[in-house]
Amino acid sequence: MATQPDSLCFTDAPPIAAEVARGVTRLFCRQDLFAVCEVPLPNGRRADLMAIDGKGGLTIVEIKVAKSDLLGDGKWTDYLEYCDRFFWAVPPHLARILDEERYLPQAAGLIVADRYDAAVVREAADRPLAPARRKAEVLRFARRAARRLSAQIDPSLGDAN
Repeated sequence: MATQPDSLCFTDAPPIAAEVARGVTRLFCRQDLFAVCEVPLPNGRRADLMAIDGKGGLTIVEIKVAKSDLLGDGKWTDYLEYCDRFFWAVPPHLARILDEERYLPQAAGLIVADRYDAAVVREAADRPLAPARRKAEVLRFARRAARRLSAQIDPSLGDAN
């Protein structure tokens, strides 16, 4: 399978999306999770943030900063098969919407964030990946992160941001 090109993190998104990502990243670092932004998935979707913990657990975070974007998102359930935990991350003004049943509050966690920090308002359900899927996704995650670091050392390596 051909690899999908990477993109710079949140370059086409409103500045508030990068601020929410920054807050979530700070929260995750305190929890010993380390995230990569805009991670292409095998099904053609792109996770806003994907994080890994010390045991290889994978968390996907979908960032929404506008009510219209959140209400129009019908693709988010496509992410669930690639992670152990799924969170929405939003600025404070969107948090109430995510209590609606269509956002599966029993399965999807909720993080409220700004550029300085974030808080888990609702924990995500833990749905462990099958061992073969975990191995494949952890390997993809590690290689993507290494590819992005390599491009920082040598920009001629192309679009491997």
